[in-house]
Amino acid sequence: MPGKITLFNLFSKLICLPLLPGLLLVANTLLAAPPTEQPACSHALTLHGKAKYPADFTHLDYVNPQAPKGGSLSQAAQGTFDSFNPFIVQGTAAAGLGNIYDSLTYHTADEPFTEYGLLASCMQLDPAGHWIEFRLRPEARFHDGKPVTAEDVAFTFKLLREQGRPFYRAYYADITGIKVLSPQRVRFELASHQNRELPLIIGQVPILPKHYWQNRDFKQPSLDKPLGSGPYKIAEVDSGRRIVYQKVANYWGENLPINIGRNNIDQLIYDYYRDATVALEAFKAGRLDFRLENIARNWATGYEGPALSSGDLILESISHKNSAGMQGFFFNTRREVFKDPKVRLALTQMFDFEWSNQQLFHGAYTRTLSYFSNSELASSGLPKGKELELLKPFSDQLPDEVFHKEYRLPVTDGSGNIRHQTRKALGLLREAGWKIDGRRLVNDAGEQLRFEILLHDTSFERVVLPWRQNLERIGVRMDVRVVDVTQYLNRLRSFDYDMVISSIGQSLSPGNEQREYFHSEFAHSPNGRNISGIENPVVDALIEQLINAKDRDALITATRALDRVLLWGHYVIPHFHLNEYRVARYKKVKIPEVRPDYGLPTDTWWIE
Repeated sequence: MPGKITLFNLFSKLICLPLLPGLLLVANTLLAAPPTEQPACSHALTLHGKAKYPADFTHLDYVNPQAPKGGSLSQAAQGTFDSFNPFIVQGTAAAGLGNIYDSLTYHTADEPFTEYGLLASCMQLDPAGHWIEFRLRPEARFHDGKPVTAEDVAFTFKLLREQGRPFYRAYYADITGIKVLSPQRVRFELASHQNRELPLIIGQVPILPKHYWQNRDFKQPSLDKPLGSGPYKIAEVDSGRRIVYQKVANYWGENLPINIGRNNIDQLIYDYYRDATVALEAFKAGRLDFRLENIARNWATGYEGPALSSGDLILESISHKNSAGMQGFFFNTRREVFKDPKVRLALTQMFDFEWSNQQLFHGAYTRTLSYFSNSELASSGLPKGKELELLKPFSDQLPDEVFHKEYRLPVTDGSGNIRHQTRKALGLLREAGWKIDGRRLVNDAGEQLRFEILLHDTSFERVVLPWRQNLERIGVRMDVRVVDVTQYLNRLRSFDYDMVISSIGQSLSPGNEQREYFHSEFAHSPNGRNISGIENPVVDALIEQLINAKDRDALITATRALDRVLLWGHYVIPHFHLNEYRVARYKKVKIPEVRPDYGLPTDTWWIE
């Protein structure tokens, strides 16, 4: 999904003034309302610029409005599941649960960050930015026929912030109150008029039925089929192995312009596989219909066979303009072994990306050099101008390198010879108090520098093992532990790891989610997503600057400054990224001709 955080993954403009600075509320007129008048109720909200689609649009540009309906689409999921509740920490939620629910608004895939009414017919934003009001469509219905009301909206936010994942508490921290004004009108009161993205991300939350959940234990995982209002509902379940979603025959929103050409397929099937290699073989055997490939070796050589030769199987690379975010080896700085940034930088020297890219990935990847790679938000060079002004007040709290040295990662010739990097790593480790004792690197107490990397996917072993060999050359011991998905998630939630391979997805409009990623408040918060345990007051301050940026330029400046400080903290060894989706599909799976820049909207596909 494009845009802001996707709520289900392990993982979304004409101008009416005066308005919240930097946030333009779309209306059907170019005339500005006098300050004493109520703002117009508009069909769309956008963070910057103008919305692409006017109030009377008939369908999105990247759909096929004549797409035939019917058929089924099978895809693989990895591991297992034991819950249909994706909103809580406990349990492992089934894939595809987002298909059950509708939200107040819908995030388009051909704009960086614009929300159009879905459950809401329109949105009304206070000119001073103190509240936003959503007006619900009276025809909106849950699957049992009961209407979706403002009470359901208020109940959902209260439930998620009090009993849901810590994410919800962080992401919606600046909502100070929710008022039900009528059965179809709900108002959110906002703590700060400077948090410009908050009115948009409120609309992204799936709305839950109060009458279903109010007498149930929300905190416990369950395989009871939940009630939603979206285009699909759960039809078949083979617990832990398979889940099938069926198109709702009388879906209330079928003919909305935002839904024309979407949700075309009758059945969405997720088959679970413990091993990624087995899933690939199942796809090649025709048991699955499409696959999003993330392994370069598979993409280069893994699909050869009769189906590809005959044209029944189609391989397609679809480019995009999304921020690549950050994937890498994440240090758990809560552990004593990784508290010293010199140790973390030394281990970074020993990862030979160039060799891995040539030998393992067929040269397919680009090295990641930013938490916001592939976007204008990424820092580069030395700080200057407004970014330098923003960082200067923190100069006594930051490494000198932030101001005087460009952040770079070690570069090798790809031969496997990393003598220069090895010498640098050993020098850093000596400065950190480690020394060579025979074939071991030890501290003053004679303890070897040793850590464990926790994996849940065996495909990453081929990335890890060559790095382990390099570490052995300098006396560092790295143990590789592969566990099943459920155990992995449990250990991740309790911060029970030395190092993990993980990723942080980033949108082109970062905001409130940065708190849970990097803020000190979440370094020890149970079940939080501050993977590295970052506790840095400068990072905390820059996150608030980012959230409260008054316009796009200020947002870019604050994001680059945050990126630079995070990079020089050496909290992660960056991996690599690809600026395209690698889609493998059988020819019966059809994709619209127009490919949007900011996502891969599979809900626009159809079956021939």
